This record gives sequence, C-alpha cells and structure tokens, in this order.
Amino acid sequence: MKDRDVDVEGSGEKIETGVGVEQPQGERKMPSQVPLLPVRDVVVYPFMILPLFVGRDKSIRAVDEALSRERLILLAAQRDAEAEDPGPEDLYPVGTVAMIMRMLKMPDGRVKILVQGVSRARILGFTRRDPYFEAKIAEVTEPETAPQGLEVEALIRSVKEQIQKGVNLGKGVSPDVLVILNNMEHPGRLADLVASNLDLKVEQAEQILEIFDPVERLKKLSELLGKEIEVQEMQHKIQSQAREEMDKTHREYYLREQLKAIQKELGETDERSQEIQELEQKIERAKMPPEVAPEAKTQLGRLSRMHPDAAEASVIRTYLDWLIDLPWAKQTKDKLSIKQAHRILEKDHYDLEKVKERILEYLAVRKLKKQMKGPILCFVGPPGVGKTSLGRSIARALGRKFVRISLGGVRDEAEIRGHRRTYIGALPGKIIQGIKQAGTNNPVFMMDEVDKVGADFRGDPSAALLEVLDPEQNVSFTDHYLGVPFDLRNVMFITTANLADPILPALKDRMEIIEISGYTEEEKLHIANRYLLPRQLDEHGINKKHLEFTDDAILKIIQSYTREAGLRNLEREIATICRKAARDVAEGKKGLTRVTAASLHRFLGAPKFLPEAEQEKDEIGVATGLAWTQTGGDILYIECTMMRGKGNLALTGHLGDVMKESAQAAMSYARSRGVSLGIKEETFAKHDIHIHVPAGAIPKDGPSAGITMATTLISTLTRMPVRRDVAMTGEITLRGKVLPVGGLKEKALAARRMGIKTVIVPSKNDKDVKELPATVRRGMQFVYVDDMDQVLKVALVKRGASRRGAAASEERRVAART
Repeated sequence: MKDRDVDVEGSGEKIETGVGVEQPQGERKMPSQVPLLPVRDVVVYPFMILPLFVGRDKSIRAVDEALSRERLILLAAQRDAEAEDPGPEDLYPVGTVAMIMRMLKMPDGRVKILVQGVSRARILGFTRRDPYFEAKIAEVTEPETAPQGLEVEALIRSVKEQIQKGVNLGKGVSPDVLVILNNMEHPGRLADLVASNLDLKVEQAEQILEIFDPVERLKKLSELLGKEIEVQEMQHKIQSQAREEMDKTHREYYLREQLKAIQKELGETDERSQEIQELEQKIERAKMPPEVAPEAKTQLGRLSRMHPDAAEASVIRTYLDWLIDLPWAKQTKDKLSIKQAHRILEKDHYDLEKVKERILEYLAVRKLKKQMKGPILCFVGPPGVGKTSLGRSIARALGRKFVRISLGGVRDEAEIRGHRRTYIGALPGKIIQGIKQAGTNNPVFMMDEVDKVGADFRGDPSAALLEVLDPEQNVSFTDHYLGVPFDLRNVMFITTANLADPILPALKDRMEIIEISGYTEEEKLHIANRYLLPRQLDEHGINKKHLEFTDDAILKIIQSYTREAGLRNLEREIATICRKAARDVAEGKKGLTRVTAASLHRFLGAPKFLPEAEQEKDEIGVATGLAWTQTGGDILYIECTMMRGKGNLALTGHLGDVMKESAQAAMSYARSRGVSLGIKEETFAKHDIHIHVPAGAIPKDGPSAGITMATTLISTLTRMPVRRDVAMTGEITLRGKVLPVGGLKEKALAARRMGIKTVIVPSKNDKDVKELPATVRRGMQFVYVDDMDQVLKVALVKRGASRRGAAASEERRVAART
C-alpha cells in the first residue's frame, strides 16, 4: 500500500494513510442517520484506511457518538480548509461512510482514530448540529459485478499502463499497491484506489467521489492521470537538463582543478585565471549601475574565453579598465558653509560680485535641497579677466575636484562623444576622460573657449555638447566608446568664452550667461597689489625686502605699457621687472630696489602706448568713437574728408558689412537733413566723400559707430570742428534716432583710459551706466541722447564761439540726468 501525508482537523500534524481492499468484517445494514465528521485536505474513498487526528469538540463528540452506536461515521470534506467551525454549507454534499476501527486518546485531549471507508453516501439533510453534526444520508451502492465490454477492458488496461508509466517517471507508488492494481478488474474500485494514491487537490478528489458510475469515474481518472503524466514528463525533462548542465559544470570544475594541480606541480601559475578573477573583483568593487554591470560581465566572459594573444583581447581589456576606473559611485562631499565659501571667493578674486553671488546662491539651494541638478554657467568676457581661475576657486569653495579641458580648435565630434571601439586606438571623449581624471562623479568641470569650437566634415562638436550641458538629458550621457550611460547630473559644468555670439544658439540656451567685464585702472591696481605682485615675487625667489613697487609705477605700467581689459600683460610686465631684480639679488646686490613711475623706463624701456595726436585739438572731420574688442574697449578716431567729384561715398579701414551700412545710413540722414543743417544740395552732387577708420589692417564691424560716422560726416560738410574731449557710441537710423548698444563698461573704460571725461550714450543704455562701478563713473559725464540733433549739440563746436562756451549750456542741460 502507498503511504500518504495529509493534514486533517486543523491539527497541523502529518499522519499516515493507506488503502485497504477488504470489506469490514460482517455484513452491516447502513443506518439512515449517522454522526458526521468534517475533514479537510483529504477526501476518503471506500476501502481506504487512514488515521485521523480529531481535535475540535464537535468532532470528538461525533466520534464518541459513533462508537456508542455502530462505529459508523460519515467523513465529509470541507470546502474551505481554513474554516475552524464549518457549517452545513461549508461541506461537500457527498462523503464516505467509514468504520472506526480503533481509537486512541492523546495526552493533549485530542483523539486519534483509525478509519476504513465503507461506501459513498449523499447528505440529504442535517438532523443535529449541536453538540455534534448528525446527517441524514442515502447510501450509494456499487454493483459487486464489474461491468463488462471491450471499452471497459480497454479503459482498465489504459489506466494500468498510465500508472506504470507514472512509476517509470518517478511517481512514488508502493509495490504492494502496484500488485493490487494489476490484479484489480473492477473499474469503480480501480478508480478509487488510483485516486487515493494520486496527489489530487480536494476539489478534483471530490469530483471523483461524486461520480457514481464506475466507468465514467474511471474515464475521469484516466484524464487526470494523463495530465499528471504530462507534468511528470516536463518535470523529468527539466531535471535531466539541469543534471546535464550540472554534470558539465562539475566536469569543467574537475578539469580546472586538475589543470591547477598540474601547473602547481610544474611550478607554473595560471596568470590568465588570476587576471580574470582580479577583473571580476574590481567590477564588483566599482559598484556599477544595474544597466552597466551586465555589460562589464559580458565582456569579461568574452575575455575569459578568448586567447590572450588575440587582437581583440587587448581591446576588451582596455575597455574593461575604463569601466572599472570610472567613478560610478565615488563623489566628494560638498562643503555647504556659505560663510567659508564667501571667504574663499573674496580671498581669490577681487570684485566679480555677480559671479560670487551666483555661486553662493547655488550653495544655499544645495544646502536646502540635497538632490539638485548642477547649474551650467558660462563666463563671457575678454581674455585675462580671471574666468578660468574663477572655476578653480569655485571648486575650492565647494570642496570638489576641478577638471579643465580646452575646446579651442576642436573640430571632431568624437573629441566630445568618443570613438567607437571598432576603430584602432579608440578612446572615450574629453568628458569621460575628465571624469576619470577627477576620480569623482561630481567635479567642477570647466570647458574653456566654448566659442572657438569649429565644425567641419567630421561633425559639429557644439552639437555634441547639447546632451552634455542639458540637465534634463545628461542623466544618461552615452559615450560612443563606452556604449553605456553615465550620469552627469552631479557634475557642475562651467564654460568660458570671449564672445557669446559665435556659440550655437541651442547650446547657448542651455547655459546661464554671466558677463565678466574688463577691469578699471583702480581695480587693476588693487589686483596687482593683492595678487599679482605677491605671486610674481614668490615665483622669482625674492620678497618685499628686495623689490618694492609704488602705486604710481603700477598705474603707469597700466596706462603706458599695457592696453587690455584683463591682467595678463600687466603681470608679464611685472614679471619682467621681477626678473631684473632677481638677477641683481643673485649677483650680490644689497638693499631694496624701489620701482617708481620715473624709474620705470630703466626696467621696461620706452612706453609702448602714447596718446594719439588727434587728441591735441578740435578738428573738422575727426570724431572719437568707442569700440568693443575681445581684449576690452578701445577708441576709434573716425576721419572724413570731402573733395570735388560726382557724389560718391568711399569707405576704408577694413570695415564689415554692418559698419558700411551704418556709414550709408549716416550719409542718407545727412542728405535728408541738409537744409536744416545748412548744407547745400549741390554739395552732395559735386563732391566725393571719403570716410576712413584708422588701423586699417584690423577688421572692424558692428553698428555702434553709427552716430560717430554721422558726426564726422556732418562736421566735414558744415565745416564745424568736433570736440576732442567727447567720445560717443550708438547706432543710427535713417530718421536720426539713436539706438542702444552693448559693451558699455569696456567702452567707458577705454574713454577713461584715454582721458576722455564726456561720453555720449543712447538713453536706453541708462541701465548699463547705472551698473558701472562707482570708480568708473567718478569724474565722468554721460550724456544721454535719443536723436542726432542732441548728439550734434554736444559734439560740434559752433561757429563764432569757443568750444568751451558752446558746450556749457548743453552740459548744464544734461547735468541733472547724469
């Protein structure tokens, strides 16, 4: 017989069951009412013998009542095995009347009984529910004589073959049960015996119990057997595959161990295996993201199966080294002290208040919100104003690593996004290289000269930067060499440029532009004393005991030996003096070398920049304009002359198209206002006019010289001199309106540097004037104009009056506004 484990009466214990083939001793008449015992997780069939644990009070009383009568009890399966107090509706309508063969009381109050199924019975109703269940039943009798026929015989044989097939596939059926099954020819009893030895669910077992026709019951069982055999075949297939794989793994393991033992005996080491193991350990320690680690392991698997001398082996090894060395999970902790950062920025840089304020705002937000996207700052300004050094200060204030790359002259898109690994000598782009160099995933990353990126047949690097510098996209930046995403959200990108115009508009839109203007003479003096002099003295091995500069000397260097917005040339001139002083010290000279304005020529020679000759007096046809250049502001002396001709206009001085158009607009304005300006119409027809902007080898363009060209043109036509102490900037329209221009700070500095105190500016540039430092505005007069009439009143010297007297009234008019 086959032993089974079932769970009954909610006891939670496992008990053995068996199947008998003998009828209970003696012939008994089935009573119409019997006590009922609910069972769960098992369905009892006729002739089935099994022990049951009885623990519920109702059930124990039902057993006692059965023992006091004829030892017969009805076993009905519960629909819900979890129900502790089942009602009539919780029981299946068909059960099995069983004989209690033995009873044993347990020490914990429970009862253990051994029962044998007698016959099926249908529950007609309940005559008692307390203190135990008693049911009115109708016995379902089964014919003693087995049905005959070819179909029945074929069905019996099929079931026996299925049982044998199940046993061959590993189905656990005891030999005793197999002998009984092979000798049994009654379809109903065969079905009950097979069902009792199958692992059927309660619902399926109850379906078998409720089929009263023996042949139909055996058919249903044959169907369930077929499904069970299919499951066993699939299980056997899975186990066979797993066993084959396991055998293969074991075989490889044994072979590797044997190989290691042989190599050990020969004194050789398996360097290849050791290398693979080291790489595997490094991959685990790198803490790669979930989307990266599988790729690294895949490539490591390819490398382990590849011959070490294969060409691709070195490529994969280099690729794995890059993946391992990248700081996937390494980052520095930000210093979020606002006061400390402010001290560092103030110590490293003079002025630049807007930039410092922006950095402190970033730190404040970072302190309040831990997870934030890094800002993309773009410092735009002339060379030498401290854009790159400002990035280093920002990194020091944040406590982050600093990485700098130069984009000047980069024309290949692969320089940014990397080369694909299919190319020989392929490497990641500058972004990934910089991240690896930093060793953390949140450095301050500076990209210098972003405005000097070029485009050619190899692609547009500026377009490749769009993904890098977009906080919404760089969370998954994919370098062509790596082929896996790298998170750039924590990187603080800073770019620098001399001009904002050449930058790709889409790229410019992703950046926060911060203008850094040139320095005034006073600011340069402070910076030289605080930063440049100590640094140069230290770099040349001398100190203040050997060399001393007076403020007048530094100011003369600024005025006569340099002409720039930044500080590089100033530092070079100071370095020249330091070298000469260092030589004196090295030759044994004692005492202090004092550099004054008067002695400066001994160190630097003759001044490099002298005042222009045009500044000496007021002249007809010469006006002073202001221009913006990459090195800061500058002045332009625009000249105009008139000669007999046919009314032609000549423009020289390497002018751009915009500047030429401004000259033509000025000419048209002068002709349209000729009558009011006292110019005869035939003057234009009988004379040629030539406008020239000196320094003809230098390209010039832009609309801001419009009013200057109009002024010098009208001065030539009216023979009225232009004031030499007045500079001007502004764009002109055909109607004589004056439009605003940019770069006002640099232009104002250029005027101040040349000693010009009165500057004519468009009225709409009022806000730019107010933003100028107080040191720039001090001693200067800014005259606001809306049209050319106002410009001419200030700039031209009227006939019959001195220049000073002619301008006095107009200066009083604008004094209130300045």
